[in-house]
Amino acid sequence: MACSSFVKLNTLSSSQWIANNNKSKNSFSSRSSPLITTRRVSVPIRASSYSDELVLTAKSIASPGRGILAIDESNATCGKRLASIGLDNTEVNRQAYRQLLLTTPGLGEYISGAILFEETLYQSTTDGKKFVDCLREEKIVPGIKVDKGLVPLPGSNNESWCQGLDGLASRSAEYYKQGARFAKWRTVVSIPCGPSALAVKEAAWGLARYAAISQDNGLVPIVEPEILLDGDHPIERTLEVAEKVWSEVFFYLAENNVIFEGILLKPSMVTPGAEHKEKASPETIAKYTLSLLKRRVPPAVPGIMFLSGGQSEVEATLNLNAMNQSPNPWHVSFSYARALQNTVLKTWQGRPENVEAAQKSLLVRAKANSLAQLGRYSAEGESEEAKKGMFVKGYTY
Repeated sequence: MACSSFVKLNTLSSSQWIANNNKSKNSFSSRSSPLITTRRVSVPIRASSYSDELVLTAKSIASPGRGILAIDESNATCGKRLASIGLDNTEVNRQAYRQLLLTTPGLGEYISGAILFEETLYQSTTDGKKFVDCLREEKIVPGIKVDKGLVPLPGSNNESWCQGLDGLASRSAEYYKQGARFAKWRTVVSIPCGPSALAVKEAAWGLARYAAISQDNGLVPIVEPEILLDGDHPIERTLEVAEKVWSEVFFYLAENNVIFEGILLKPSMVTPGAEHKEKASPETIAKYTLSLLKRRVPPAVPGIMFLSGGQSEVEATLNLNAMNQSPNPWHVSFSYARALQNTVLKTWQGRPENVEAAQKSLLVRAKANSLAQLGRYSAEGESEEAKKGMFVKGYTY
């Protein structure tokens, strides 16, 4: 009888329920009126005043035939790149290299966004033109790396966590004022190290907090839990770990009220470990990677911008092309660093007379990946240099 009465009462409209409650509020104690103490009100959540802008920015970056140029290497990592062609790691040399990239004529035809390091966001060309303005003229959205790098994670299996949440809100507000409209936060998961449940949860929670803070300050967050290539595991193991990681990531993104339509993802492709005895074909990699995305990523997310993670320039492009042979619910594209820059750097060699040739090589790689995003790429005519793998065991950024 008590259960049927409860059901009947719950079928009343809200106005009837309030009227009945007001009429009898003096007749019941709070203890005998459980509906009063357990009723909840749902409140819609918005990302401050930037919600509409975030969605438009994300859609702009996730536009057909275009992807992201990642040149957000820290000064130390950029120094490694410069050292490979015999240049010292000075601000002048870093500026010269980034100027070469960001002033490439016609780059905006293939590139929709560029992730910058903080130094670059505030730099100008040698003629005094802000790099941000160079990008805007090509209709390329400026982005900014906001994490503070990896540090050891206490209590884990020799794993890492990403720092940088302290002061992120104020830094993000300043980056927005400087012209940045999206952000990037990279954390990593290592399969040879387990990965431990602690490391996965820490990665997911950190990404979710960063994403919420970014959106609150007008920046579209790129969510990047990189599953490292290190290891000799098969592709099935990579898929298993990736599913677990992305499940945790989206759980905590939802917990933090992140607007899915105003984010971009930067996942690793699902591949075997770099030291596995058998290599996977682009078709196999596409099959496993798309399986992961379909199982874990809501269609509300506008863009999946893959990292190259040490693959050769050609491998990364072939794999992306294979994933775009049939329609996807998201824009499936690229956010490459080394897979766009390797040939450029070797062509430039730090010499002013090589700038034009280096810029042309950047356009070649950008166009190849643009075609791959459209599912129309062919590796015919690619150089041997572009086919060389770039995986480095235990690589640090």
